[in-house]
Amino acid sequence: MMDYNTDTSSYLSLFAALSYGIASMAMVFINKAVLMQYVHSMTLLTLQQLATTLLIHFARVMGYTKARGFNVETAKRLILVSLFYNANVAFALASLKGVNIPMYIAIKRLTPLAVLIAGYFSGKGIPTIQVTLSVILTAAGVIIAALGDFSFDLFGYGMAITSVFFQTMYLILVERSGAEDGLSSVEIMFYNSVLSLPFLLFLIIATGEFPDSMSILFAKSTSLSFLVLLILSLVMGIVLNYTMFLCTIVNSALTTTIVGVLKGVVSTTLGFVLLGGVQVHALNVTGLVINTAGGMWYSFAKYQQKKKNKLPKLMSESEAHRK
Repeated sequence: MMDYNTDTSSYLSLFAALSYGIASMAMVFINKAVLMQYVHSMTLLTLQQLATTLLIHFARVMGYTKARGFNVETAKRLILVSLFYNANVAFALASLKGVNIPMYIAIKRLTPLAVLIAGYFSGKGIPTIQVTLSVILTAAGVIIAALGDFSFDLFGYGMAITSVFFQTMYLILVERSGAEDGLSSVEIMFYNSVLSLPFLLFLIIATGEFPDSMSILFAKSTSLSFLVLLILSLVMGIVLNYTMFLCTIVNSALTTTIVGVLKGVVSTTLGFVLLGGVQVHALNVTGLVINTAGGMWYSFAKYQQKKKNKLPKLMSESEAHRK
């Protein structure tokens, strides 16, 4: 039974990591494609959160999910998660309007290093030397790759770097919320979406996006290609939220961000040829190789760490059975 539970846990961790990586990669390209035709990023985010809220609500009412209903006390504990999430996505979407996909992903790859630093100051302790060095190597590869970008966009870079900060705080808070409050990934996603809506509605009105953004949206929806992209964006917004929360709860905030880094290698490669080609430079290639090496090193270091931590536990359980 113990081996069965261990295997199930391993498969769940692998599924969570892979599904988050695939969803995250797809979401970048879909959002970029939508924003190339529809610049109102705040309205797009509001629609994604509204779709998530309605889907989970009706799924719960119809019995398709066992997620619990809305609780005010729980909402109070998760309000910071919602604020950091929306700030992260809002700045990320804003940066995509001015930064090409390879460079956007390169900047976002700085998140693992930020997670390590934040984790240290929040009391999680010092990670192993191999984990620390692998994440630093990953970040160094990002910087080298970014140095090859000659289409520098100050506004876009600033938005992406700000997004890194908010994503770091958001991931750590999600990990704590799932562990301390006993909430499932669906429940955290539901609270996040509900709490997001008032904040987002205020933003689109205050910035002047609404109601013009909706008029433009309805006008563009007559195009079948745009309508398909919009629906894909709404659906993938739900999938990405779920897989990100699941991966962070089942694994850790650092693992989630490293998965994002590794899928970014594929996204960067595709980004050179899709949605507007980017000129290839030696620094880009060198940085990507270093980044990939850092990601592989991290995966090996975490595997060794888990294997080492499991051994004393298995030995103590074996001795308990003998008694």
